Amino acid sequence: MGSPDDHADEALALHIRRAGSFGAHAAAYAEHRPDYPAAAIRWALAPVADRRPPVVLDLGAGTGKLTQGLLAAGASVIAVEPDAHMLAELIRRFPDVTARAGTAEVIPLRDDSVDAIIAGQAFHWFDLDRAYPEFLRVLRPGGVLAGLWNTDDDSVDWVAGLKTAAMSSVSAVQPPSGRIALPAHPLFQEHEFERETFQHRHRRTAESLTATIGTQSHTLVISPEERTELLGRILDYLRKQPETAEGEFDLPIVTSALRSTLRAAD
Repeated sequence: MGSPDDHADEALALHIRRAGSFGAHAAAYAEHRPDYPAAAIRWALAPVADRRPPVVLDLGAGTGKLTQGLLAAGASVIAVEPDAHMLAELIRRFPDVTARAGTAEVIPLRDDSVDAIIAGQAFHWFDLDRAYPEFLRVLRPGGVLAGLWNTDDDSVDWVAGLKTAAMSSVSAVQPPSGRIALPAHPLFQEHEFERETFQHRHRRTAESLTATIGTQSHTLVISPEERTELLGRILDYLRKQPETAEGEFDLPIVTSALRSTLRAAD
């Protein structure tokens, strides 16, 4: 039996592997991951909606799944992403967007340069001890920090069954869909955060939903043998459910949203 320090080191190593697992699968990520509902994006930007246009930092932008919705909402977007492959895919898809290599811990922007920071499906990868001062540095007075998370709606029976079928050897127990598990950090103690949830959907087939799950970090860091078995198990499950066995269907999603005005307006 290892010591607590050994277990902590192993957990950190796994976290780092999962955080860096997406780049080699950037094209699949762009093709198969869902976008974010327009209503959630509007809600996140509401505190700065009077700024025309609001300058929004899409932090941990990946391949641009959130970027697209921010542009549609009328924002001027700056995308920052640490992985070179993901960033290249974003630039290919959105050549007119300002896109830079960087991290939440070292944001490559000047002080007081953005009206909002929004992270889609990325907040849990940030080292908040280092990122929190960066948020405050780059936000303008009255600036908002927001996070969006898509989770499959496990209040639906077949989705709950899929959640069980899709567990890998490195999967962690997740809270029910629509609930945000926030880390214990001064950021969430010193600032008042508002929460909201939005219904969303992702049009899929059994094969494309299996491919979507195949872009999730818990399926990317396991052995090739386990990955093959896992994706086969997921496809088999979907082909046996009446809701998903044939043709296209809607995967029900709950989008959780969180926002706070980190800097008081002048």
